[in-house]
Amino acid sequence: MEYSISNGIVYGLNRAVKASGNPMRTKIDTSDCNDKDYLRAERLGSTLNGQGHDNYLKGITVHLDIVAPLYWWKEAQRYHWFDFVSSQSTMHCLLKFDIASQVVSDTDPIIIKRIEELKKEYDLIPESEVDRKKAAWRVLVASLPSGFCLGATMVTNYQQLKTMYLQRYNHKLKEWHVFCDYLRRLDRFVELTGVDKILSKPR
Repeated sequence: MEYSISNGIVYGLNRAVKASGNPMRTKIDTSDCNDKDYLRAERLGSTLNGQGHDNYLKGITVHLDIVAPLYWWKEAQRYHWFDFVSSQSTMHCLLKFDIASQVVSDTDPIIIKRIEELKKEYDLIPESEVDRKKAAWRVLVASLPSGFCLGATMVTNYQQLKTMYLQRYNHKLKEWHVFCDYLRRLDRFVELTGVDKILSKPR
């Protein structure tokens, strides 16, 4: 199993682009977006993080299905507006997973073999031996390799994804490169967040 992203759905793009002009209006405008709206939104979205001018990007919501190894989830969870809608559960499904096909290809085969042995050992313990069963379960869960993959449906927004892109586009983990490449294919993501413009500026 390898890292993957699928089923990306973008909501509220046009409404957020229109709302980007609210600071200069005396009345809220909900008419259809025009070229002027998009030019303004691109200008504001291209500002540096933390200045507040790109806040309208929060109104562009994204749902994503992501399958990733535990070592990637550990890094992704540092982002505040990258929220789990629902995810696969080791508590409910660990014994149902085929471990060998649930880990990334870089996982050491010796570790895979040991986890499969622990699963068999757990299964051989009678249900009546509750304490022994619980102890074996804890060993099994605690021994899962970092390359073990779980899938989740996530909800986020363009402002958070802009931050993630700028912080991770050149990351050591190849999974982040797949992630950033996927973001570039979302509707008007590159134009509205200005990630290419920001990265091309002298530092």
